[in-house]
Amino acid sequence: MPGLAGEFFLVTGSGKYFRNIIVDPEVCLAIIELDDAGVNYRIRWGLVEGGRPTSELPTHLMNHEVKKKLTNDRHRVIYHAHTTNIIALTFVLPLSDKVFTRELWETATECPVVFPDGVGVVGWMVPGGREIALKTAELMKKYDVVIWAHHGMFCSGEDFDLTFGLLHTVEKSAEILVKILSMNPRRLQTITPDNFRDLAKGFNVTLPEEFLYEKP
Repeated sequence: MPGLAGEFFLVTGSGKYFRNIIVDPEVCLAIIELDDAGVNYRIRWGLVEGGRPTSELPTHLMNHEVKKKLTNDRHRVIYHAHTTNIIALTFVLPLSDKVFTRELWETATECPVVFPDGVGVVGWMVPGGREIALKTAELMKKYDVVIWAHHGMFCSGEDFDLTFGLLHTVEKSAEILVKILSMNPRRLQTITPDNFRDLAKGFNVTLPEEFLYEKP
């Protein structure tokens, strides 16, 4: 990743637990430095009891390279989590950007405002390698949210608060949708395409028409 040559990143260690970070950050975290070619890294701080950075490091770094270029270095956080309700939905919804975006948008009015570009979806792949990293990075050119089927989600943002808030909003919408589907898949009312267009005008956001299709 030549676009990240010489950069430093704070990353979690593979197999470490988030709840332990506040207790002993030097054991659970690492600051890594990429070399002048963006090919290799070395640990400059942390992981004092051994170990290596997260197994998803290729995806994190490829996403960083994409977002650094597209946002002029504004997006500085790539956040990955195993979000329960999003994972559940990947078993019952078509693995389609179009379907997932529309279903999540309809579930909570804030969603089109918080992630107006929609969400991307990657079908199941072996995690931790180059192939899934390339697929995710390609979708990050269009979206700030990418869902991994049966696994979790990646989000990109300017700082950790905004990025965590983005992921939390998507997961909260997924939780509501899971409850709706468990109560009655046939909805009596919902947010319509014209409602979305009015929302876009009211909040000064642009919503791609590809997601505002008429449902049968």
